[in-house]
Amino acid sequence: MTGKPLPEEPVDNSAPASAEAPIICMRDVSFTYDGEAFALSGASAQIERGEFVCVLGGNGSGKSTLAKHLNALLVPDKGRVEVCGMDTSERQHAYAIRQSAGMVFQNPDDQLVASLVEDDVAFGPENLGVPTAELRERVAQRLQDVGLSGFEKHETHALSGGQKQRVAIAGALAMNPEILILDEASAMLDPRGRKGLMRVVRSLNNQGMTVVMITHFMEEAALADRVIVLSNGAVVADGAPKQVFSQVDLLKREGLTAPVTVRLLHALRAHGMDVPLDALTVSDCADAVAAALKP
Repeated sequence: MTGKPLPEEPVDNSAPASAEAPIICMRDVSFTYDGEAFALSGASAQIERGEFVCVLGGNGSGKSTLAKHLNALLVPDKGRVEVCGMDTSERQHAYAIRQSAGMVFQNPDDQLVASLVEDDVAFGPENLGVPTAELRERVAQRLQDVGLSGFEKHETHALSGGQKQRVAIAGALAMNPEILILDEASAMLDPRGRKGLMRVVRSLNNQGMTVVMITHFMEEAALADRVIVLSNGAVVADGAPKQVFSQVDLLKREGLTAPVTVRLLHALRAHGMDVPLDALTVSDCADAVAAALKP
């Protein structure tokens, strides 16, 4: 297999990405569903191996469209997306990209395909012809990864929403991906389910998994290494959570609500108190206020 040649020298896009190269690279990506309105418009970003990145944006900002570009469910009308060194627009790479970038959607019921938990987790690798002994090991390991050891014989329809979502994650992980993409995966969960999901995501990331999470929950984004904000299909902010969330006016303009600690600090600053805007946790916020009140 050969990739598209660049003007000066050919590049083999089928070659594996080096450990130093970004695991995901988007360059000036534009995409339209109807040929008129752009869901993505010149979006560019790089994601390094092992990063935990949250993508935020209001309704219609292009978040889910971006997510689908990261495992070749969609390909750019303009620009380029590379995942693990492979160009997503080259059809011969589509299967390998989808193995490398596992995706979990908003509604777990849309992804569960079997009545028993173990059968659901095994579905993907079993269809790849993974030997039975290895298949059992993968299922056991991935259920352990998501905190569902012992649930092998449970019926999927009897699980809670949070448990179903964790089974969906285990099924994606059973394909041994390098990247886990979560497209509003916590949107249908209650607060307890969201916390459980975030514990799993943080644990996987701590083990080296690259995580890209599409969300509208600020408390989830605050746990990420980086936050990317989309507006009308373009990247309008990209940085550490403290850097992005301190831009209260930008967040408000995009229909996003800054964390309550940042909103409090912003209000205190508006009344003349010299406080920083990057204290995200309650304890950091309390320390910042206490320091400002010292004579």
